[in-house]
Amino acid sequence: MEVDILELDDKNALVTGGSVGIGASIAIKLAEDGANVAINYRKHDTEAKAVKKRIEELGRKAVVVKADVTSSADAEKMFSQVIDAFGRVDILVCNAGITRDGVIWKMNEADWDQVIAVNLKGYYIYNKIAARYFKDQRYGKIVNITSINGLRGKFGQTNYSAAKGGEIALTKALAKELGKFNVNVNAVAPGMVMTEMTKSIPPEFLKNAIDETVLGRLATPEDISNVVSFLCSEKARHITGGIIKVDGGQYI
Repeated sequence: MEVDILELDDKNALVTGGSVGIGASIAIKLAEDGANVAINYRKHDTEAKAVKKRIEELGRKAVVVKADVTSSADAEKMFSQVIDAFGRVDILVCNAGITRDGVIWKMNEADWDQVIAVNLKGYYIYNKIAARYFKDQRYGKIVNITSINGLRGKFGQTNYSAAKGGEIALTKALAKELGKFNVNVNAVAPGMVMTEMTKSIPPEFLKNAIDETVLGRLATPEDISNVVSFLCSEKARHITGGIIKVDGGQYI
């Protein structure tokens, strides 16, 4: 039987926060489906090199760049490096993010500002640069990784929920701006995902998250990356402005 794979051959992708967790899974999945992949990272140097090696083992080109996603200068340099290496960029996946949790009456301005800067301003910076390139080449796929907490809000996460809600609004507005240029802009909204970081969460919090789902399980990073790769393919060419929940029914 012939295996049906997504047609990302000859496509070039850039994934922010691609060294660990969901971002690493997305980068590897895009490579498995045929794309050359560039990732950025901030502090996980060893992990980023491991992702690069895995992409190259799949027979694809890989670029790794240390870059602060809140810096426009870093972003411009990264796009230039990727274009030098690949010739062009076809796909942007914005995934880099942080949390600084706390109820709002205890939250300091630094925790608010950092989360908004990385999770919202960083998306603005990369979406803006990608929009410029994609508009001119009249082709592109943008996928922003948001969260169900940007849809429903989450206790102790006013900063994170506000940033993720902003990503959703950004996605919808940008889809309208870029549609006439044959550019698809979508967002994927995971629920809780079982990553190395999640494993350190107290068991009672994990149980609560599982109990919220209707499928009785947490997502794996691959559950997210499979949907991202689909949205980056021509099989999703008539989907734009969509917010796709991948949460096992955690928020219905």
